[in-house]
Amino acid sequence: MEDRTQKLLNTIVREYIKTAQPVGSKLLVDKYNLDISSATVRNEMAYLEQEGYITQPHTSAGRVPTEKGYKFYIKNSLEPKDINKTQDKAFEKIVKSSKQDPRDLVKSLARQIAENSGQLIFVSFGDGNFYYTGMSNIFSQPEFVEQEMICDLSKMMDHFDESIKKSFDSTDNEVRVMVGSANPFNNRCSTVVVNYDSGENQGVIGLLGPMRMDYEVNMALVEYIRDLINNLE
Repeated sequence: MEDRTQKLLNTIVREYIKTAQPVGSKLLVDKYNLDISSATVRNEMAYLEQEGYITQPHTSAGRVPTEKGYKFYIKNSLEPKDINKTQDKAFEKIVKSSKQDPRDLVKSLARQIAENSGQLIFVSFGDGNFYYTGMSNIFSQPEFVEQEMICDLSKMMDHFDESIKKSFDSTDNEVRVMVGSANPFNNRCSTVVVNYDSGENQGVIGLLGPMRMDYEVNMALVEYIRDLINNLE
């Protein structure tokens, strides 16, 4: 993909992640002061649509990223981020003030991630125990107003532990992103997940939300928590 086309796709993805509104060529030109004409933007968008990176909802003149578009963006265009100082202080406060059992501490950290990310957070522990928090975050997302999506997610939660057992049996310590059809929970969602190992406790901590999520922020949160848990004394 040419640099100009890739930059345009990146802009479409980031704009849609922020607004949840289909992105039109006029908005791109006006808001981002692109150094190309509206006609060129339309031609590039037509190409991206033809190649399957974006699509046009039937109710809108704008475009939204497809699963292929998100995957290309994640693979080629993500910019590493650190969590902000406010988030860092919140997590450190939980750790410093905690006299909890290590598993209860991990659950407290998970609740803080849910608050920061606006997504559902799940944790598995080495002996098969599972915990999740932030379900209300999922149902507040505009993608989940459809009855079908609510039913699908409700069914998924009934078998949540089985999905984790089948899908996250890995010793890989890197953050993994599972988008759409690669996501074991729902093919219209994404999961950001990582293994943790603090010596006495090993397991998985992950984040589940719509494909329209802020991958840079969410990956930074999950990576930060992995390191925080791994360094618990």
